Amino acid sequence: MPDLSPSKIEVLRAAYAAFNARNIDAALALMTPDVTWPKAFKGGFVQGPAEVRAYWSEQWSEIDPHVEPVAFHEEDDGCVLVQVHQVVLDLSGTLLADNVVAHRFTVANGLIKAMEVAPLPTALQTS
Repeated sequence: MPDLSPSKIEVLRAAYAAFNARNIDAALALMTPDVTWPKAFKGGFVQGPAEVRAYWSEQWSEIDPHVEPVAFHEEDDGCVLVQVHQVVLDLSGTLLADNVVAHRFTVANGLIKAMEVAPLPTALQTS
């Protein structure tokens, strides 16, 4: 398996931190102008920073998600699979989800080009 570049980890850690802090500008600065992002809460995808901004703004008006990266795994194609502890609350603080999920990132020239929600590999699942 290829070596995981520290710069990829740094970019992804910074993106998760910005998302959790609700700092859209800082997160978008880590993405390419043609970034593709999943609408995990609604289904489908958005493309480009303006659409990501609109999606996140809508999402945060309905739920309060927090995603903490647990582990990073570089795949043979250069994508990075991130094991993530995800906690989602409704706006009144009621727990909606508390689970481990996987996000697959394509990073190009030090910026996030694409993200997708991926199945958590069996080897990474805990009982």
